[in-house]
Amino acid sequence: MAGETLITVVGNLTADPELRYTQSGLPVANFTIASTPRSFDRQANEWKDGEALFLRASVWREFAEHVAGSLSKGMRVIAQGRLRQRAYTDRDGNNRTAIELEVDEIGPSLRYATAQVTRAASGQSAPPQQDWAPSASDADAWATPGTFGDDTPF
Repeated sequence: MAGETLITVVGNLTADPELRYTQSGLPVANFTIASTPRSFDRQANEWKDGEALFLRASVWREFAEHVAGSLSKGMRVIAQGRLRQRAYTDRDGNNRTAIELEVDEIGPSLRYATAQVTRAASGQSAPPQQDWAPSASDADAWATPGTFGDDTPF
């Protein structure tokens, strides 16, 4: 649809995707992506974290089953989708607004990790989730960005 707000977010999952089913049996997975900007402070000679953005996200149908079976807490992901604004009334009767990402595409970031892709047959849910945990060296790499200069790498 024209005029939609499309964004790409790179960040880490704050928890495993939560897979649920609607009353009609339609799968939906909900999760939160935490994206924290970092910049190098040349005077202090260290990386500084900015304020984190916590963005709720959702995927539907077979896609939801694939996400729930493939991604887990702590994984660095790249997600693209459309921002949606939703108005609701909370338990106390206050009007609230939530902004959520309706994901069109998502996958693991390969900057500090590797992945093996298995194509799901049409009409099948995702294969069972692999036990995935970063090694000590992976965890260090995820926590500390590389020392990249300002020069173009090519």
